Amino acid sequence: MSIEVHELLVFPGPDGRAGNPLGVILDGARVPDADRQRIAAELNYSETVFVDDAATGAIRIFTPAAELPFAGHPTVGTAWLLAQEGTPATALRPPAGTVPVRYEPELTWVSGRPEWAPPINFRQLASAAEVDAYPQPTEGNTYVWAWIDEAAGVVRSRSFPVALGISEDEATGAAAVALVGQVQRRVEIHQGVGSVLVAGPTGEGLVELGGRVSAVRRFALDGPR
Repeated sequence: MSIEVHELLVFPGPDGRAGNPLGVILDGARVPDADRQRIAAELNYSETVFVDDAATGAIRIFTPAAELPFAGHPTVGTAWLLAQEGTPATALRPPAGTVPVRYEPELTWVSGRPEWAPPINFRQLASAAEVDAYPQPTEGNTYVWAWIDEAAGVVRSRSFPVALGISEDEATGAAAVALVGQVQRRVEIHQGVGSVLVAGPTGEGLVELGGRVSAVRRFALDGPR
């Protein structure tokens, strides 16, 4: 059996640079549960999404090492792809719960809860230069950040979710949601080598997360036999 994979770039900057690669399998219901972690490890994106039911928004999200109940760049990317395929979503439903979706001409938005993020060791540093120079951790899930312009809400960050099988994540939506849960304000996050995420509280414990998405390619992967 052959499985079609859509490779997307989520949270690139306004110039189209950087962004976090994402794999989305729209016909995820064809892939048995027992094969999903293996396929995610083989694809080796920071996350791979299996869309079990596009009509209801039922999805599941895997890193190369583990399944996640919620993640930001996979939900933003999947919502964008469903719209491109002619089936825009009003909500996605990963295991964590209902994720509202809305669309703007340039940005796709999802909403999640800070408590849905995996355990993260947040470290606020004194400057963007310290973030840039931060050494690669060997374990845990560390997110380092600093204000570029605190008055304007502009943040520099890097994410090291080593425990999830990722040495450094280029653009981490769940961490952005959790960070907003701490600072309780709208922020524009410049992460990795040039990715841009926008997030802010919307009330009732929800944080809205938005960014750009672009298609890279689609290809066939040999699936379970």
